[in-house]
Amino acid sequence: MIKKIFLLFLLSISMTVLFAQQTKEELQRKQQDLLKEIRDLNNTLKKIKSSKNKSLANYNLVKQKIAAREELIQNINKDLRILDNNIYVNTVEINKLRKELDTLKREYAKSLEFAYKNRSNYDYLNFIFSAVTFNDAIKRITYLKSYRQYREQQVADIENTQNLIGDKLATLNNNKKEKSNALQDQSKQLVDLEEDRKEQNEEVNKLKSQEKDLATQIRKRETDRGNMQRAISAIIRRELAEARKKAEAIAKAKKAAEDERKRKIAEQRRQERLQQQQAQAQAQAKNNANNANNNAPEKSLPDEPVTGITPRPKTDRAFSDLESTDEGRANSINFEKGKGALPWPANGIPTTRFGPYTIPGTMLRGKSDGLYISVPVGAPVKAVADGEVSSVFDLGGEQAVTVRHGKYFTTYSHMSSANVSQGQTVGPNTVLGRAAPNDTGEGEVLFMVTNEKGVFLNPEQWIRRR
Repeated sequence: MIKKIFLLFLLSISMTVLFAQQTKEELQRKQQDLLKEIRDLNNTLKKIKSSKNKSLANYNLVKQKIAAREELIQNINKDLRILDNNIYVNTVEINKLRKELDTLKREYAKSLEFAYKNRSNYDYLNFIFSAVTFNDAIKRITYLKSYRQYREQQVADIENTQNLIGDKLATLNNNKKEKSNALQDQSKQLVDLEEDRKEQNEEVNKLKSQEKDLATQIRKRETDRGNMQRAISAIIRRELAEARKKAEAIAKAKKAAEDERKRKIAEQRRQERLQQQQAQAQAQAKNNANNANNNAPEKSLPDEPVTGITPRPKTDRAFSDLESTDEGRANSINFEKGKGALPWPANGIPTTRFGPYTIPGTMLRGKSDGLYISVPVGAPVKAVADGEVSSVFDLGGEQAVTVRHGKYFTTYSHMSSANVSQGQTVGPNTVLGRAAPNDTGEGEVLFMVTNEKGVFLNPEQWIRRR
C-alpha cells in the first residue's frame, strides 16, 4: 500500500514537472518574440529620431517598447515561479529517494548480518537435510535461492536509487543555474525599463514644446478621417444597393423558376387525368365489372428541383444582402474564421492604434478609425484576405483601396500608387499598392476594418499577434 502511494506521488510530481516544462517552453518562445519586438522598435526609433517633427511617433514607439518590456518582465517572473516550483519538486523527490536509499541500505545490512551468522556450508546443508520430507527439502532449497536473488535485487535497487538521486541532483543544479540566469535577465530588463521610462519622459517634454505643430497635425488627421469616413460610407451604400439588386434578381429568378415548375406540374397532372379518363372509358366498355378500378387515386408527381439557384445554408447566422451569393457568403465566413490570424497588411511597426488617444503633456485629443503602421517609403501594402476590390480612390493626393470580403470591408490608405482596379479579385498577400511618405517624410500605412453597417472595427483584433 505504501509503495502504491509513493508511486502515485511520483506520478503526480512527474505530470506537474511535464506541464511546467511545456509552459516554460511557451514562455521562452514568448520571451523571444518580445525581445524581437523590442529590437524592431529600437531600430525604428533610431531611424526616425533625428527629425524634430516625429516626437509623437517616437512617443508611441517608446510607449509600445515599455509595454513589451513590462510583458517580458512578467514572463520572466512566471518563468521564475516555474523554476522555483521545479526546484521544490526536485528537492522533495531527492529527499524521498534518500530516505528510500537509507531504508534499502538498512535492509541490506540486515541481510548481510544474517548471511554472516549463517555463512557455514554446514549450516546450509543442515538446514536442507533437517527437512522432514523431500518436498520440504525442495521448498527449503527454493527459499535459499529466492533469498539469494532477494539480496541481489537489494543491491540493484540501491544502485538504481543512487543513480536516480544523481540525476535529480543534476536537474536541481540545472534549475538553480537557470534561475540565476533568469534573475540576471530580470535585473537587466528592470534597468532597461527605467531607461525606457526616462526616454518616454524626454519625448513627453518634446511634445509639450511642439504643441502647436501637433495641433495642426491632429486637425489635418481629423479632416482626413472625416473624408475617409464619408468615402467608405459611400462605397458601402453603393455595394449594398448593388447587392440588393442582385438579391432581388435572384429572388425574382427563383420565383419565376418556381412558377414554371408549378406550371409544368399542373400541365403534367392535366395530361395524366386525360389519360386516366381515356383508360377508364376503354375499361368500362370492355367490362362493367371493373368500375371499381376506375376510382384509383391520382398519382402525385415529385417536385422538380429549381436549377440555377443555390439556397442559403440553414443556420442561425443572420445573412446580409452582401452575402446573397455563394462567393459573398464564403468570403464573409472565411474572414470571420480568420479573426485574430489574418496576415499584416504591411511589414512595419504600429505607431497609432485604434480608438481615441491623447497627446501626453498637452490638452490635445484625437481618434483613429484604424491602425497606423510605420513602414519604409515604397513598401508593399497587401490584402489580408480573399475578396473583391470595391473601390480605388484618391484622398488628399494619396491612393486608397477598399476591398470587400462578403459583408466586411478592409481599407488601405496612404499609398503612393495602386496596383489593382475596381472589380478585381484579390487574395491574401496580393499587393494592392506602395506606401507613401507622410507629413514627416516617413512611410506610413493606415489599415481599417469595417462591417456592412459602416462601423469601424479594431484591426488588431483581426490580424495575428506578432
